[in-house]
Amino acid sequence: MTESNKADTQPRKGIYLLPNLLTTAGLFSGFYAIISSMNGSFEAAAIAIFVAMIFDGLDGRVARLTNTQSEFGAQYDSMADMLSFGMAPAMVVYTWALSDLGKFGWLAAFLFVACAALRLARFNANLSVTDGRYFQGLASPASAALCAGMVWTGAYYEIDGQSLGYLVGLITILAGLLMVSNLRYHSFKDVNWRDKVSFITILVVVLIFVVIAARPAEMLLLIFLIYACSGPITTYRSVNKLTLEHVIGDAEDVELTEVKTTEAIDDPKKPE
Repeated sequence: MTESNKADTQPRKGIYLLPNLLTTAGLFSGFYAIISSMNGSFEAAAIAIFVAMIFDGLDGRVARLTNTQSEFGAQYDSMADMLSFGMAPAMVVYTWALSDLGKFGWLAAFLFVACAALRLARFNANLSVTDGRYFQGLASPASAALCAGMVWTGAYYEIDGQSLGYLVGLITILAGLLMVSNLRYHSFKDVNWRDKVSFITILVVVLIFVVIAARPAEMLLLIFLIYACSGPITTYRSVNKLTLEHVIGDAEDVELTEVKTTEAIDDPKKPE
């Protein structure tokens, strides 16, 4: 075998452009949110966080569709998520409502950042062993969306965030703690997007998009608030007896072996 043939068989070094370009776009959106909040443009800052969510959802799917997954891409995505869904929402909320509250304000923002970091680290460590149908704790993009929706709604109605500082701080703390909880949140990864659906289903989806487009700030806040509240309900319905380990604890404590009989039956359509 010639040297040229050997070189052709060796894997090429480098990174895949398209998925990492989308990750970079999400990273830029998170950075832009921070800059916008520092300049007092809170509505633009909140919108930028939602834009980062769109890019975050696209990069992984594009990588799988184009078979361009890589360890570099996974690590880069986690670091981008830390800024877009950890630092950015904390800074936006702090600048909008918490900056006049002294230690309580910046500690509430820091707690959110720390919980986002812990959440991402735990997700990466448990990625191969958790149930794909559920997230363990509130996902960091959803938690960031809850904070961004709150700021966007307040900015739209010209509400002075400082006047609601302690309430906003408590919501920020709660959003952070939900990320590191063991509460079960539907991941919607078991939805088969290739299945045929009825005409009514498509009509309902169109109406939902119309409502969101008409009042995006309020509707997005409502959607992610409902999703944040769904975790305790889903967890309670998934176990025979709710214990402290189902809410908070080590990863091995939340395998939820005490699931109800209906969930214990093997499902041939269960995702890998």
